[in-house]
Amino acid sequence: MSFFGLDCVRNKEPELERKLRANDREYNISLKYATNAIKTSKYNFFTFLPLNLFEQFQRIANAYFLFLLVLQVIPEISSLSWFTTVVPLVLVLSVTAAKDATDDINRHRSDNQVNNRKVQVLIDGKLRSEKWMSVQVGDIIKLENNQFVTADLLLLSSSEPLNLVYIETAELDGETNLKVRQALPVTGDLGDDVNKLADFNGEVHCEPPNNRLDRFTGTLSSAGQKYALDNEKILLRGCTLRNTDWCFGLVLFGGPETKLMQNCGKSTFKRTSVDRLMNVLVLCIFGFLAFMCSILAVGNYCWELDEGSTFTAFLPRQNGSDAAFSSFLTFWSYVIILNTVVPISLYVSVEIIRLGNSFYIDWDRKMYHGRSDTPAEARTTTLNEELGQIKYVFSDKTGTLTQNIMTFNKCSIHGKSYGDVFDYKGERLEINEGTETVDFSFNPLADPRFTFHDHALVEAVKLETPEVHAFFRLLALCHTVMAGEKKEGQLVYQAQSPDEGALVTAARNFGFVFRSRTPDSVSIVEMGQQRTYQLLAILDFNNVRKRMSVIVRSPEGKLSLYCKGADTMVYERLHRSCSKLMDATTEHLNEFAGEGLRTLALAYKDLDEDFFAQWKGRHHEASTALDDREGKLDQLYEEIERDLLLLGATAIEDKLQDGVPQTIEQLSKADIKIWVLTGDKQETAENIGYSCNLLREEMNDVFVISGNSPEDVRQELRNAQTAMKPDAVEDSVISQQRSLGKKAKAIITDEVVNGEYGLVINGHSLAYALERGMELDFLRTACMCKAVICCRVTPLQKAQVVELVKTHKKAVTLAIGDGANDVSMIKVAHIGVGISGQEGMQAVLSSDYSFAQFRFLQRLLLVHGRWSYLRMCKFLRYFFYKNFTFTFVHFWYAFFCGFSAQTVYDEWFITLYNLVYTALPVLGMSLFDQDVNDAWSFQHPQLYVPGQQNLYFSKTAFVKCALHSCYSSLVLFFIPYAAVSQAKDVADYQSFAVLTQTCLLFAVTIQLGLEMSYWTAVNTVFVLGSLVMYFAVTFTMYSDGLFLLLPSAFPFVGTARKSLSQPNVWLTIVLTSVLCILPVVTYRFLLIQLRPSINDKVMFKVRRAKATPPPPPRRTRIRRTSSRRSGYAFSHAQGYGDLVTSGRFLRRPAVSRPSGFSHMGRAAAAGFSPMGRSAGYSPTGRAQQGKAQEVEVTSLQMYRTISDAAL
Repeated sequence: MSFFGLDCVRNKEPELERKLRANDREYNISLKYATNAIKTSKYNFFTFLPLNLFEQFQRIANAYFLFLLVLQVIPEISSLSWFTTVVPLVLVLSVTAAKDATDDINRHRSDNQVNNRKVQVLIDGKLRSEKWMSVQVGDIIKLENNQFVTADLLLLSSSEPLNLVYIETAELDGETNLKVRQALPVTGDLGDDVNKLADFNGEVHCEPPNNRLDRFTGTLSSAGQKYALDNEKILLRGCTLRNTDWCFGLVLFGGPETKLMQNCGKSTFKRTSVDRLMNVLVLCIFGFLAFMCSILAVGNYCWELDEGSTFTAFLPRQNGSDAAFSSFLTFWSYVIILNTVVPISLYVSVEIIRLGNSFYIDWDRKMYHGRSDTPAEARTTTLNEELGQIKYVFSDKTGTLTQNIMTFNKCSIHGKSYGDVFDYKGERLEINEGTETVDFSFNPLADPRFTFHDHALVEAVKLETPEVHAFFRLLALCHTVMAGEKKEGQLVYQAQSPDEGALVTAARNFGFVFRSRTPDSVSIVEMGQQRTYQLLAILDFNNVRKRMSVIVRSPEGKLSLYCKGADTMVYERLHRSCSKLMDATTEHLNEFAGEGLRTLALAYKDLDEDFFAQWKGRHHEASTALDDREGKLDQLYEEIERDLLLLGATAIEDKLQDGVPQTIEQLSKADIKIWVLTGDKQETAENIGYSCNLLREEMNDVFVISGNSPEDVRQELRNAQTAMKPDAVEDSVISQQRSLGKKAKAIITDEVVNGEYGLVINGHSLAYALERGMELDFLRTACMCKAVICCRVTPLQKAQVVELVKTHKKAVTLAIGDGANDVSMIKVAHIGVGISGQEGMQAVLSSDYSFAQFRFLQRLLLVHGRWSYLRMCKFLRYFFYKNFTFTFVHFWYAFFCGFSAQTVYDEWFITLYNLVYTALPVLGMSLFDQDVNDAWSFQHPQLYVPGQQNLYFSKTAFVKCALHSCYSSLVLFFIPYAAVSQAKDVADYQSFAVLTQTCLLFAVTIQLGLEMSYWTAVNTVFVLGSLVMYFAVTFTMYSDGLFLLLPSAFPFVGTARKSLSQPNVWLTIVLTSVLCILPVVTYRFLLIQLRPSINDKVMFKVRRAKATPPPPPRRTRIRRTSSRRSGYAFSHAQGYGDLVTSGRFLRRPAVSRPSGFSHMGRAAAAGFSPMGRSAGYSPTGRAQQGKAQEVEVTSLQMYRTISDAAL
């Protein structure tokens, strides 16, 4: 695991070209390139306090409360003590500062851990151990096996033959298969000679720092010669050196300028949609507060003119004061009194609620992955409620949806299907962990990790069925895999793609063991016998050919061509005699594809010596041509890959992570749209789309956008729109939205289409689609589809796609990935999720949430996200209700106190109302409330939809809350006022204050009880305890003892005892509570009866069940019939054939070893008829498929292996 930084520090001036000299620090430092140190922290010891306070007071609310504090220290306008504001303000600032300090300390630790790693640097002719942070551009460093690459390096030399190195790029792209890099011959000759390396003074001119992981351009000038540099000669920071003892590299980019760090993207402060709405509402509340204070100030002015003169005898005016000045002071006095419409405790409570809900994610055992010992982690505490509003999920494929592990599951050989398991009745059994596996003990070279369940295939191998032997011989010969040995006899394959590794491993276990290769030979062990085939040509794979072939000469001198590739491509090149075998194999291919397996067709042909010699000459001419070399080679390949004879087909499972199809199905039911953004090619991504239920056969259509020009792409997008919605009008779905201080932007509204559709678009078409003139067309088309797959996309394009949806859709986005190539989109999306527990951790370090498996996403969203959003919305609605009600009573009282800014409540009640009396009950609701439990949430994913539509808290809900508060405040003021006016014993101001505040507390507490759906012991204690606390504090503060200690601070002496002992006071409390609650109960009853929401329906269902729901029924495995032929198992890259035949791919010279193979096959008999055995014999005793018996005999059936008598 590694911990690289999160942010990128970019040069102030754009760099156009990088120039550097090896071993010349003075020259390189003069160019002011970044060092290899990274810094992601924000503060240091001296800057923390001023910077943090400056940031906190940039929030409108904090600045507002500081302004209130200043007002409260002015005696002329303050009717409240300063401590009512300063205590909560200091508390908020302290809690936030402590949280920020903790986060920054963690960043410092991460930075220090990375910066203080050690690496050997060549300085003054000697290798010295230096810290990573001390490495400079132009330094030559030495890396050893299993070390992380320190910076972006130009590979100079290595311990391996031909200066190859093997690297693992899991940190960058999540892929664990090894990649190959090779140094230039001119630098490779330097070897590990420190003196030669110290004298090397090459000069590099290359591209400036950028985020392109797959491209590099530059030149190396050395000894008067200039050499081209490309990506194959570069080692990127974040890679790990594997299977290479040592290598030397020249530092090109360091620290923040490395491609890894450039891909981090810009860190932005993420805020939830609730936060953004709160900012708008708070501004509206401030405006409303100013409006109320203005009304009361005008009222004071009028009152002073009409009535004030009669009070001058009792309250003489100060010199120079008049009605206008009194009105001015009154305005600011009421600003202080009515400030509780936005209490500072709101922000404290929000932070506590978010922190608590984050702990629930961290503590959730159902999101803990035991195999990798990885719990879920909420890496931020500010975005929890946003998890309940996700509309679009953007996912990487490799390492996120899939494990990047390929397994050989099934095959079809000569019209017979292998891989299924049948019971004694002949019925197909579902394969699981308990199914018996094939015993490969007869093969000492078998891979112990390989499993297969159909014994019939092993029996066919042991019986030397020629078609079966030829099938596995092809798999053992037709590939670009490299073989190595960790120990004597312990084979290790290094495959450029996991598909190839799976096929060669399958051949190995069934007795055809690939042992080694040279540029012109391939050595395999066939059923215990070592055989070396002469490798004459590799007809390499590319995206157009979709196949690869090898031409080999057997030890007996027989020339053969072996071909594997997409069945559509292979079928076009088959001999007419294979028609019946094609029908049988096609049936099997449809079955394999229907199960989501990746298929390949295998074929061969025997070649004529004269024809091949003539073809080889033309091939050499074409391969050295300067013009149209690729076109001429393709034409030659087409010429020789004709009249092939079909052998069969393979079916490989690209192993999905556990529960991926079920998770995608659940999220789809919750109306969450999933887009897969992958660097893989179209066929691979499309096949995975079907495997994981993202694309389905039931869809009306799956549109493929693959245009090679802007006009083609636009036309394909328009055609797709017309197919989905023929009568659509373009302008009707685009609206303009203007936000505060920003330009208006186009918003694409949701459209309803008939049926379900999918969209697949490749990288070069996506580049056109993301251009300014076409991006809205692309977005509109994509949003009409149920699922979208973008193939061959760069990290930058991933971020652009997310940004496009984020900007032009009123929707919340989530991006999930596991590699550095996913970091950009993780940072751009509203929510970023990293898959942890893999070798690559870069995505996790930049994410907001992390866990080990994609399947945990449904629990994060449908349970934790939905609950967090529901709780936060309930909290806000209730908090605004209780505080508006509290504040509006002051407003009504102003009309009865001469607009004198006198408070209706006791000062201590004002101070403790939000901090003590109503704090715990609302926190209990916000931390423990749930409408239904997690099991019901999974059974009814539609419960998630209201969050996407902002139904729980919106501007409309806020207005309803304000009107409800206005009504409640009228009841809470006028009924106690009327009661006190008619009473004799409690007719004073202090008794009225106690009665009003007691009525208020009971009313808001009962309202809280109506809001709660899930009562726990903690909630009950909080609610009842707060009422008990109120009476305990009230009787204590209004006691004689405290009055004698501090008469000015506790003036309400004896008021509580006197007032609360009167029956009519309690009758007033009951009456106000009933009148406050009655409209709410009535409204909710009618709403549930007439227009029940999805929550109401499910909660009613839960109440009827009165128990936990039964477990969901087991999903039966559905076998689809499919005619798809695009998802072939061959994620191979072009160019590896040339690398193999040139010898640049070889690690060590091949050494012939005795195989030690226990031969179990029968010796060949002179009169042996292979046809009878292959077509009629069944080792399991069950009848073989009838179609196999009608297949024509081919010349291959006479191709036998001569067994060694010694074996």
